[in-house]
Amino acid sequence: MKRALITGITGQDGAYLSQLLLSKGYEVIGIIRRSSHRGVEDHRLRWLGIADRVTLIDGDLADLSSLVRVVKDVRPDEIYNLAAQSFVASSWRQPVLTGNITAIGVTNVLEAMRAEAPNMRFYQASSSEMFGKIQEPAQSETTPFYPRSPYAVAKLYGHWITVNYRESFGLHASSGILFNHESPLRGIEFVTRKVTDSVARIKLGLQQELRLGNIDAKRDWGHARDYVEAMWLMLQQDQPDDYVIATGVSTTVRDMCRIAFEHVGLEMNDHVVIDPAFYRPAEVDVLLGNPAKARAKLGWAPKTTLKEMIVEMVEADLKRVHASGLLS
Repeated sequence: MKRALITGITGQDGAYLSQLLLSKGYEVIGIIRRSSHRGVEDHRLRWLGIADRVTLIDGDLADLSSLVRVVKDVRPDEIYNLAAQSFVASSWRQPVLTGNITAIGVTNVLEAMRAEAPNMRFYQASSSEMFGKIQEPAQSETTPFYPRSPYAVAKLYGHWITVNYRESFGLHASSGILFNHESPLRGIEFVTRKVTDSVARIKLGLQQELRLGNIDAKRDWGHARDYVEAMWLMLQQDQPDDYVIATGVSTTVRDMCRIAFEHVGLEMNDHVVIDPAFYRPAEVDVLLGNPAKARAKLGWAPKTTLKEMIVEMVEADLKRVHASGLLS
């Protein structure tokens, strides 16, 4: 039985990755920060029905000593570093925290691995936000980076330190440059989930409007369930490498909203309000991934269309709102 160690296991990607690995016969151990909210942080694992099949242990990306102890005790075959301060908007309000966790935290995990188990395989969750002010119409592994937020800058550090450790110390360390990937497990602060939750509440009469910023921004959206399979495939390769994971299709926030509202029989223009408060200090207008390398070398391709994903998210939020007891 293979053993996997996941940081960020209670997030969207961590939950879907755990589900995938369990289906493949892995033992799954996740690192979680010590919290007074113990008992609620595993809600995504419970949503997928796997909370009792994973082991959660205390650790912190900001504390190298804790990571060294965890790696020494667990002795995993694979490490997936998914933990981060991952909300772009918050990175302007908390740039130092974002740097400490999203950037330096990667070095801490790599150092723990190098010290205790250099033969393990390592996955780093890089981000399409690193491309920022895009230098090519479709971004691939060779497209120059131009980060436009503290989050993107921190992710770029994490990406390059992974490359550096791979080349300097011979670690089997790969990075997935993942474009936007969503699901019913996405945090409510992210735009897709904000939209689908609001659509559910508007449909059920609990609110009247949805306030958004730049709805003409374009993103390459896929389903997290598909993208975690690419993570796993990277660590099954003989040689470590970096891969863009994307659908190759770019869609505006406006069109994504239209799909969600149309699914419940509503007109988006009756409910969407543009609010300048939601504009970013430095906007990323377009992101479009070129996943040709992942298709050729990993045999990976997305299975879920944008419409299928948005419909799944709206239906999940309708069920959540119904179960919340807010309806009279």
